[in-house]
Amino acid sequence: MRIAMLSYHTCPLATLGGKDTGGMNVYVRDLARELGRQGVHVDVFTRSQDEHVPHVIHELGYGNRVVHIAAGPEEPLSKGEITKYIPDFAEGIRQFAEAKGVQYDVIHSHYWMSGLAAERLSDAWGGTPIVHMFHTLGEMKNRVARSEDEKADETRLNGERQVLRRASRVIVATLAEMTQLRFLYRADADKMIVIPPGVDTEHFYPIAADEAKQFIGLHPESRMILFVGRIEPLKGVDTLIQAMSCLGVETLCEPRPVHLAIIGGEPDAHPQEMSQEMARLQKMCDDLCMGNMVVFLGKRAQNTLPYYYSAAEILVMPSLYESFGMVALEAMACGTPVIASEVGGLGYLVQDGVTGFTIPDSAPETLCQKLSLLLGNSELRDEMGRKAAEYAKDYAWEKVAASVIDVYREVSPAAAIANI
Repeated sequence: MRIAMLSYHTCPLATLGGKDTGGMNVYVRDLARELGRQGVHVDVFTRSQDEHVPHVIHELGYGNRVVHIAAGPEEPLSKGEITKYIPDFAEGIRQFAEAKGVQYDVIHSHYWMSGLAAERLSDAWGGTPIVHMFHTLGEMKNRVARSEDEKADETRLNGERQVLRRASRVIVATLAEMTQLRFLYRADADKMIVIPPGVDTEHFYPIAADEAKQFIGLHPESRMILFVGRIEPLKGVDTLIQAMSCLGVETLCEPRPVHLAIIGGEPDAHPQEMSQEMARLQKMCDDLCMGNMVVFLGKRAQNTLPYYYSAAEILVMPSLYESFGMVALEAMACGTPVIASEVGGLGYLVQDGVTGFTIPDSAPETLCQKLSLLLGNSELRDEMGRKAAEYAKDYAWEKVAASVIDVYREVSPAAAIANI
């Protein structure tokens, strides 16, 4: 069985925490690796953003490849800029397959732009079936946008509807996403199947707190609240900073000080190059006189995240919208309780009162109360952490990939008879 997996706008091997790097990168990379373990050949195609990076990289194991396709300038561009190069991307994949003598049984596309490229490839290859996953939806983004600049444009919305019409099957992370697609896009329910993302339980597992703190350079007596993700308004980091400012002095200071560590973005960028949201959050910290209470760590390599999760008292995801919330799942696998907004997939993933707490979005007072409760009750924190780690085992990639393979077999006669 051979799969052409498309991740047009972001490379699955990119360092996490950048503007367009997050849960989707992890999903594509880890799914491709697990499919390889189960005998499926996967080529992951992404747009080349650096001419000095080899166009074919073998870092997924099992003979699977990441293939960087030149589509427009080989440099980072905004999503708006790269839309016009989708035809070039599809043609580059077609030429690669022809040169290598490879025929694919299924095209598995991620995000709407990849779905449009998949349609072109399917036409060129005589109707190769398309399995698609959106990861985020423009209509949902528009529902929670705080300004016009944050809204998805008509090009994206029309593109998402076009992908829905053409795809053979659409994988959704939760029932919430299926409902969103049905009512906001009038999507065909028979096309959709719920398969949640997975977590690499060989990589994400509980590490002794003292060892984790030593690895990341945290004082043994310090307590850390953690955020991991892209720095953009939809992530609700401002709500978390406001909640931190509400914590009492007795909680924040002696005998064991507490601080907030924010992983993601480029906090040390020149003011002219710093993102608008990063600048806004840093100014908020200054205005609230947070001092050293909030630390912006910037990007961190994926292999260091288990140490940060394990060293943290609590992971917080105060998002306004999440299709699933893979960061929450990774933290839970490391035995860390999660406080998350009850939005999208997070409302399904975090078990309120069991593996953490779910709260309304944009509610800093409520978040402050839950932080105080967990920081002040080590027994509850430890109990939730143990239950979280056990619960995360149900999301092991081995199970998730097996379900995805079943979808490949369903849509493709060639895949159905493949010996894997």
